[in-house]
Amino acid sequence: MLVELDAPLAPLTTLRLGGPARRLVTAGTDEEVVETVRAADLAGEPLLVIGGGSNLVIGDRGFDGTVLRIATTGFILDGTELELAAGEVWADAVTRSVDAGLAGIEFLAGIPGSAGATPVQNVGAYGQEVAGSITEVVAYDRRADEVVTLTNAECEFSYRHSRFKADPERYVVLRVRFRLADADGRSTPVRYAEVARTLGVEAGERVALRTAYKTVLGLRAGKGMVLDPADHDTWSAGSFFTNPVLTADQYADFLTRLGERTAPAYPAPGGCTKTSAAWLIDQAGFGKGYGAGAATLSTKHTLALTNRGTASTADLLGLAREIRDGVRTTFGVDLVNEPVMIGVTL
Repeated sequence: MLVELDAPLAPLTTLRLGGPARRLVTAGTDEEVVETVRAADLAGEPLLVIGGGSNLVIGDRGFDGTVLRIATTGFILDGTELELAAGEVWADAVTRSVDAGLAGIEFLAGIPGSAGATPVQNVGAYGQEVAGSITEVVAYDRRADEVVTLTNAECEFSYRHSRFKADPERYVVLRVRFRLADADGRSTPVRYAEVARTLGVEAGERVALRTAYKTVLGLRAGKGMVLDPADHDTWSAGSFFTNPVLTADQYADFLTRLGERTAPAYPAPGGCTKTSAAWLIDQAGFGKGYGAGAATLSTKHTLALTNRGTASTADLLGLAREIRDGVRTTFGVDLVNEPVMIGVTL
């Protein structure tokens, strides 16, 4: 293990924001991960776990405790069964699965972060979620002080949510297991309208696996969602707000406020309706590139809040609050942040 004191955290996040950690531990094995977590818990030490840092907003004061950076490696492919160590780079793992001719996570290409973070957030994009292919998650249960294996059902996946996110102080993900599909070089069915339009196919059709993969990478790059150190539009946490899911009463009020405008609407469980956070932000007056300071909306996508190079976390949150409040005033809809907040609140 590598132990550093008063270590900067900003370089470990895709936003390049946040103050230092009192103690930073980089663990390269599952055993080192468990040892570090157990020691912190026994000492009553605050603990923050970081993988790829793509879904974190860390306060400018940093973290007064132990930060555990999971740097474990392991890509084990057996037929269509894939096991990833939590520290594996997610985008690289997707590339390798496509190279092996296996479908199931190809529409999640280019998403930054580590494999261990994907079940926590139930990472999804372009009509695909990891919940659709995860079979098991191996995690350290801090409450029971033991390594456990949770089935897909036990992970309690829902839209951008899971058992791990619901109880963030209990589990530390060590390994994630997937069941992919050998579809004779074809993708899983195309489910996202934008992807279907770009490919020139109907929803539900399959295309060549590598074509699907490259198409998604192109769409993400066009929105500044593929990491590029030279492009400040990619200095973000991806989509900052989740798409709102409205109850029947909330949706009725929303329709009243729309007037003659027509908003995107998709059926959601429980008789609810999901709408587009990006559309709401744009229609509330916050277009691409909005902001005059060091933190602005991406010039490519209204859902990404970006650090233009000299921003502080306070700058970013000020912009986020302005957008959240503007959408609430205009449409009566509350936007919820997708990134995890450390030492700060929205």
